[in-house]
Amino acid sequence: MFSFITSFLPTSYFLPGWLTLDTNPLDGLLQGLVGACGISVLCSLLRVHLLLEESSKEKNEKGTSSERETHHQTRTINGFAGMLQFFFVTGILAVVGSRVASLVVLEFCLRAVSGLVTAGPDTRKFLQQLLVQSQFSLGCALSCSLHFLHEGASQRWLCLLLAAGLSWFLARQASGLLRHVSALYKLHSSQNYCGICISLLTSGWRLLPMLCRAMTITFFVAMLAGVSTINQQFLSATEALRFWTPLTICYTLLVVYMQEEQHSLPSSQAVFNTVVVRLGGLMVLMLTVGRWADVLHILMCFLGEASCLLPANDLLDAASSQDEEDFTEYARRDRRQKPRIHQRERQR
Repeated sequence: MFSFITSFLPTSYFLPGWLTLDTNPLDGLLQGLVGACGISVLCSLLRVHLLLEESSKEKNEKGTSSERETHHQTRTINGFAGMLQFFFVTGILAVVGSRVASLVVLEFCLRAVSGLVTAGPDTRKFLQQLLVQSQFSLGCALSCSLHFLHEGASQRWLCLLLAAGLSWFLARQASGLLRHVSALYKLHSSQNYCGICISLLTSGWRLLPMLCRAMTITFFVAMLAGVSTINQQFLSATEALRFWTPLTICYTLLVVYMQEEQHSLPSSQAVFNTVVVRLGGLMVLMLTVGRWADVLHILMCFLGEASCLLPANDLLDAASSQDEEDFTEYARRDRRQKPRIHQRERQR
């Protein structure tokens, strides 16, 4: 019924073909809502994990405090800005086409795999930073997966409506858990009063591995959907090979360059430079083998990445500061162990 009503709108007569949406506006809006809810769940659980780590550090090291990080968390949760950011990301994901969303997902998967291979002993820090950087890519992954799974369905809008309702419920539950933990976790965990806080106290260390497994499954499905969606645009295997060959070569070189640059810059600055470089490379690629609609959607991806990363600066700073604290603690242990080793060598 919605498509019957929108068929009478004069947009197709006044707008060029490359400005029209490739899907139904209602379907795109519901897919964007699912993607934004997935981003909200990821951010809420990451902040819960950060609060649990801070609480455990305060118990182990009685002089440690993290007032600055907690202030950033409460500021990003409450207020009108969070709701405005949520609906802005929903609109961006609704407008971005499935082709560009698939390219963003494939680029992120390539970057994640190459980063994990070369991470070495900093795997935990890389995973935390990768989860923060994957926010907009997660929204694109959910959007293109839903586009692929519901393609050709007779009641597609109803399936997407059910998915959007479930995603909204999960996002509300995750944000409620974050508010509960940020306000009452220290009190409840010390007095063994609340079942939720006791469960987080005993098994909260499983939260980060659970997030990593969920993200792996999500991006694996999205990668298959993205490859299938992009291959539908080509008429022959020669055209597909002409597209995939420069894409793979360019992004392999970009990944190597970005990983070398991240070691010499602060975490937040390196992340924003990475966004500019990889989306700029994707835009150059689309200018050569893509369409004008793809270029417009990539420009909108810049806004989507910025709207996801700017409120998450505290998460990036927390990951980098945690790595610095681990390094200082290791240096202190090394200094304590060196005199003991010298004494043992002298005794021998």
